[in-house]
Amino acid sequence: MRQVSRSLGGAAYILLAASLWGTTASARTFAPAAAGPVAVGAARVIGGGLLLLLVALRGGALRGLVTRGTRTRCLLAVGAAAAAVYQTAFFAATARAGVAVGTVVTIGAAPVFTGVLSMATGRASRPGARWLAATAAAVAGCAMLVISGHASGASAAGVVLALLASFCYAVYAVTASYLITNGADDRAVVGAIFGGAAVLLMPVLFTNPMSWVATGAGLAVATYLAVLTTALAYLLYARGLRTTAVTTATTLGLAEPAVAAVLGLAVLGEHLTTTGFAGLGVLAISLIIAAWPPQRPTTAARSGRGLDQPQEGASPTGATSTPASG
Repeated sequence: MRQVSRSLGGAAYILLAASLWGTTASARTFAPAAAGPVAVGAARVIGGGLLLLLVALRGGALRGLVTRGTRTRCLLAVGAAAAAVYQTAFFAATARAGVAVGTVVTIGAAPVFTGVLSMATGRASRPGARWLAATAAAVAGCAMLVISGHASGASAAGVVLALLASFCYAVYAVTASYLITNGADDRAVVGAIFGGAAVLLMPVLFTNPMSWVATGAGLAVATYLAVLTTALAYLLYARGLRTTAVTTATTLGLAEPAVAAVLGLAVLGEHLTTTGFAGLGVLAISLIIAAWPPQRPTTAARSGRGLDQPQEGASPTGATSTPASG
């Protein structure tokens, strides 16, 4: 088991981060009734973003990041804006379309948006067959969960907001991946992006009732969401992006609705139809396909390669290239 975990590499970090994100909806149900979805989302990002910013300030990594040039600062600003819009659009979507539909549409569409953005910006070549198969299966599994959750009752506005949230998620994921795979410190990148998002969401604290945070249940929920589902989860996600292509990472992120569905069954007493259970099974298989490490060349194949030919995953100059897809 330890060998499997080691071979999975960055995929294990991505899956763990997605699993933490999957607990968000269940955790929110323990907040006081006065805690609105936008206020909870703002508390989560502001608390977690400030924690990530503190982590990034240690050792001067953040200073080194922001002094890399105007291009880097612009990318960080785009990532921060996307993270802030994602959070507000996502919680607004779940309020209008329901938690199940809003979550599945948001996370389910993310691999498609990420793949298109990655190719459009030159971050990836044409996706490989395994990534396409895993993503298609994952989207199919999510669709089955939506059907099980009676998606027909979801409002059109809620679905549109979920697609907006999904696009914003893809934007900041691709931005973070670009910076990290080009040598930026992963903790500094997520600290800058989510620290910036925290600043942008500060006005929410003054336009929404926040007295619920002062209660025991409210403080516990806000702390859990900020520390575990934001600060820790995004540190894990950023670490995974060191060695995992962003297209694969967003496909692995589909573990989030699967975990949310399981918790809904086990903790909240929700029910799934046969279609829903089948969707969970398809989704689990797709995640295994996406996470499983590619087969390494055999010794004989390596020995047969000419000395003047670069090894797989390396550029002609000897530098390791970023994987284009899973």
